[in-house]
Parts: sequence; structure tokens; C-alpha cells
Amino acid sequence: MGSLNYKVVIVGSGFSGQCAAINLIKNGINDFIILERRNFTGGTWCQNSYPGAAVDVQSPLYSLSFEPYPWSRMFAEQKELETYTNMVIDKYGLREKVTLNADVKDITWSEDDKKWHIETKNGSSFHAQFVINCSGPLSTPVVPNFKGKETFKGESFHTNNWNHDFDLTGKRVAIIGSGASASQVIPTIAPDVGDLHVFQRTPHWVLPRPDRIFSRFERKLLAVKPIYKLLRYIIYWSLETRMIGFKYSPWLMKNIPQREALHHLKKQVKDIDKRKALTPDYTIGCKRIILSNDLLKTYNRENTHLYLKDNGIKEINENGILTTQGKQVDLDLIVYATGYDATDGVIPYPVIGRNNKSLSETWSEFPRAYLGTSLPGFPNLFLSCGPNSGIGHTSAIFIIESQMNYIIDAIKQCEFKGYQTCEVKEETEETYTTKLHEEMKKTIWYRGGCNSWYKSKNGKVIAMYPGFSFSFYKITKKLNPDHHVFQ
Repeated sequence: MGSLNYKVVIVGSGFSGQCAAINLIKNGINDFIILERRNFTGGTWCQNSYPGAAVDVQSPLYSLSFEPYPWSRMFAEQKELETYTNMVIDKYGLREKVTLNADVKDITWSEDDKKWHIETKNGSSFHAQFVINCSGPLSTPVVPNFKGKETFKGESFHTNNWNHDFDLTGKRVAIIGSGASASQVIPTIAPDVGDLHVFQRTPHWVLPRPDRIFSRFERKLLAVKPIYKLLRYIIYWSLETRMIGFKYSPWLMKNIPQREALHHLKKQVKDIDKRKALTPDYTIGCKRIILSNDLLKTYNRENTHLYLKDNGIKEINENGILTTQGKQVDLDLIVYATGYDATDGVIPYPVIGRNNKSLSETWSEFPRAYLGTSLPGFPNLFLSCGPNSGIGHTSAIFIIESQMNYIIDAIKQCEFKGYQTCEVKEETEETYTTKLHEEMKKTIWYRGGCNSWYKSKNGKVIAMYPGFSFSFYKITKKLNPDHHVFQ
């Protein structure tokens, strides 16, 4: 079977892929295809259906700027986000642009025809002038290699692949992990299971979740574009001020949100020893902040048992988990809430660029990219949610839309001026990355006293952008021709 040729190949059909496709359509570029590795479209919010799954940014802001929606509540739950995702896909006719079960095996740049050659694991292949990677930073689940995990005779799965056919009622369940996914699963399933064993490596700061259900009248107002935009504006700027604490004022973090988190903990957990175990030893914001009204009080339940680092997992055996202090915990189900390869594995497939140089070789020290979006030596390749484009204080979709401004401008420059390739200059990327990591040293993620998934293996913070999101929007609004080479 021969290769299929397209102007643009988009990898991934989540919000990034949808945003890329819609922007292409709006700019008159219809010669594209979306490759989706799963057997359904939609990405994160169609895949992550674990109990309690919900967004932790206000829904009116955690949505595409050009697609208002009458949300039922301030922080949408997974089902509503899935509905919104499918509404966007259908409205713009994207389903017919998606090839399912097309898990990318590798992509290789060909200097001969100035195109990317894309091979998939199902044997199909594609040629494209441009590739936009939208695979998502939270799409490749990680399960630590615990000794004996393959011998466990009960049920086990990652939160990313929840088995809804397994009946939790009355079962003995272990949750390994205490981060964002775990914090939603734990309070949701605790009332139904027999015993819930939570294995926590590091506690997280928890703040109350300022959620509310919108009335029917309020939902009608949300469908009115000017009102929707006004609400987004208010939410955006209220969140944007948080960057002052994340970067410029550790005192502010310790004296406002951290005090609130301590008060929330004291109010919800009565046992002093449990409170101590649930109190982090780092500045709030260094790790992802958990928003929950129910998580902490779940630890008051008689059927919920907390295991700390000093009594963690020694090994997994056929009956359950043996702790480092020698306690055998018999189980029916082990849930791995152990996160994703979101830093060193930001692109889940091999990439071979100009002069046969691999992306893994380029990133051997740490992942890096100009504006988190493009790299020298990899012409016409663009990354959505690439290195240092994550955001800790506002909506990731705002950053995605900002990146798309730059990406679409690059493609249009080639289209209108007859160029085959667009490539960021090496010195431009070097200057940008050096300055970025100097700025990162001022942030709570660098100096807050924790280790987190925000960091790469060498200790550099590579998941987050060290500045205000409006400054990122400004520098990505248009491509600077002086910073690129067109051929």
C-alpha cells in the first residue's frame, strides 16, 4: 500500500488537535488528516473516565475561545467535557478528517522531497509537508516497575484505562499515588468499597474547590457570546494574578494560599497524626495544587487507610501488597494513579530530523523547543504543549490557542510566499531556552523545595512556562521572520 500525501498531518485528536484542525480550516487549508492512536476521537477527556474525573480550571475558561458552551457547573465533570469535545468535532466536520487506530511508529524528515514520512504501527504510511504533534503531555501513562506486580492475581489498571466492568462494591482496593487523578478517585469510590488503601509517596497541598452548579437561567446566559466572553475575561484575570506568587513572591504563597490550605486541612481532618502525614514540607505551588472539598475528609473514614513513604510498597505479590514494614495488604484491585511521562517523553514516538539526527539525541540533556513549539534541525515540525509550555495558574487551552497562532502563521508564510520549509534558527532557540531557564530559577517550581513531574531527569523544570500567559500569547501571536530560515 502506497503512502498518502497531505499538506499537514496532525497527530492526536484531543483539544490541541481539534484547535489545529479548526485553525487550518479557517485559513483555507483543508488538505490535512488527523491521526488518532485510539479507536475513538477526543483525547484526554474521552479517555480519562475514572470515577470523579473533572477539570480543575473553571469550565468557561477551559474551553475554546471561539466555542462558548452552556456549562452545567463551574468545574465541568468528565462526561460534560466529553460531550463538549464531541460537539466541537461534529460542528467542524473533523470526524471525517480522523484516521483511527493510527498509532504513529516514527516520523522521518526527507531532504529529497522536503517532507515528513510518517509510519504507523498498523502499517499505513503518510507523507506531509508539515506535522503538528498534538499527542498531549498527559497521554502516556506510567506504571512504576514494582517488584512482583505481574504476579498479582486480582484486577489492576492505570486511572487512564479505568475498567468500568469491574464492580468496586465491597472490594479491597489500593490506590497507588496521591496526585491529581488519585485525589478525584479516592473520595468518589471510598463510600462504595470495602477497604481503601492509599499509598502516598508525597502529600499535596489541597485547597477548597470553589465549584457551583449553574442555574437554568445562568446556562442560557452562558450561551450568549458577549456574556461568555465577559465571564472568561473575569476568570482569566483573576487566575493570572496567581503568577505573582508563583514567580515573584514566595511570601505571598506561604501567607495566603498555604495558610488557607492548612486551615482546610485542620478543618477536614480531626486526627493530629493524619494531619501531620498530609502536610507537605514544600512551598505550596511547587507541585500541582489539588482542588477538592472531599479528599481530606475521606481520610476520616474507618475504611480508608493511609500508607506513607516510610511504610510504602516493598513488593506486589499474588494476593496484594507487602509494605516495607512487613505488613501484608490483601487486595482485589490495584489502581495505579501514578501519572504520565509528561516531561522526557513529551513526544511518544521516534523523530528523525535533518541530517538523520534524532529528537532523542537533540533532547539527550533535556527537552527544549523555541516557544515550546519548534526546533532547529526539524523543519516544518510543530509541537503543541511542547517543552516549557505548561501553565500552572490558568487554562492550558489558552496556551494551546496561542501556539496555534504561531504555527498557522508559519504555514501561511510558506503557502503565500512559495517556501517549502520553515525552521527556527539554532541561535534563536538557544537564546530563548537560556533566558527561559534563567527566568525559571525565580519560580516556585524551581525553588519551592520539591521534586515533581514538572522536572526532567536532570532536574530542569521543563513542563512549565515561567511567566504570565499573556506574555506567552504576545510572543506567539505572529512568527518573527528574523528568527527563522525559509527555503
